[in-house]
Amino acid sequence: MNVLVTGGCGFIGSNLVRHLLARRPGWRVVNLDRLTYAGNGENLADLEGHRAYRFVQGDIRNGELVADLLKTERIDAVMHLAAESHVDRSILTPAVFVETNVAGTQVLLEAARARGVSRFLHVSTDEVYGSLGPTGRFTEETPLAPSSPYSASKAASDLLALAYAHTFGLPIVVTRCSNNYGPYQFPEKLIPLMIANALRDLPLPVYGDGKNVRDWIHVEDHCAGLVAALERGTPGHVYNLGAATEKANVDVVHAILELVGKPQTLVQYVKDRPGHDRRYAIEPAKAKRDLGWTATRSFDEALAATVAWYRENRGWWERIISGEYLRYYEKQYGAR
Repeated sequence: MNVLVTGGCGFIGSNLVRHLLARRPGWRVVNLDRLTYAGNGENLADLEGHRAYRFVQGDIRNGELVADLLKTERIDAVMHLAAESHVDRSILTPAVFVETNVAGTQVLLEAARARGVSRFLHVSTDEVYGSLGPTGRFTEETPLAPSSPYSASKAASDLLALAYAHTFGLPIVVTRCSNNYGPYQFPEKLIPLMIANALRDLPLPVYGDGKNVRDWIHVEDHCAGLVAALERGTPGHVYNLGAATEKANVDVVHAILELVGKPQTLVQYVKDRPGHDRRYAIEPAKAKRDLGWTATRSFDEALAATVAWYRENRGWWERIISGEYLRYYEKQYGAR
């Protein structure tokens, strides 16, 4: 099977590409990525020349490029991960999120409809549900109530995808996942930012009182869920993917400091961000029942492994922080 992965040089995307090549050896993976600030060409540089992998630098908003790629690569299935994904950046520049996450998704959907792909997996987020109270979990029937420009743009793209399934019969499955962590995560997100700061003895900035709760899942568990949804999901359905691991942000930060061996006094509370959702929690029962999928990694062990990866790959995130990774992919891909 020929699979198009959009955003394959990002955090989840690069882990997914590696997962597919390792777990589905009969598949061919085409990676379409614009290489924005969070799409790091280094993440998959070692795969260049792999017989079952091709990288294409390009924008999902370019309808001609997308249509040509689906045709020439004989794409059977699309796994759509390309998105602007950072809440803080969406507060600063909302228009970019609408352009990529909404308009870009529509271009992909239309090209997939014209091509007649056999499967289209639209990868979304639990943030489309808004914020929870102190109890309960998000289910697939929870009303959408996005509270940031980022989550609003993702909710809009979800609804577009489901509308294409209903109106045109496009075989679309939507997944919504809780917070991911693991290798290759851009160091602006909570866990890699805190690890990088701790390793450099810098303050660890925590929003508000630090009691905002997130439901954490290791990226490898998420990738397994995405494959299960692609292969076994019912078209037109939504599947929540989570590991039932709720943690207050400040507790995660304290755990990282302990793993790194640095003092808890490095924690620095800062002004809360606008519209900061208080709590997320995913109910994954439908995915377990219908897809036969469940998360397998314990948070404590997987967090320790993640800290170890950032220790061992310090050069990778230091190049990102310094901006040198931008020069890498300009050199590698600038002429394409």
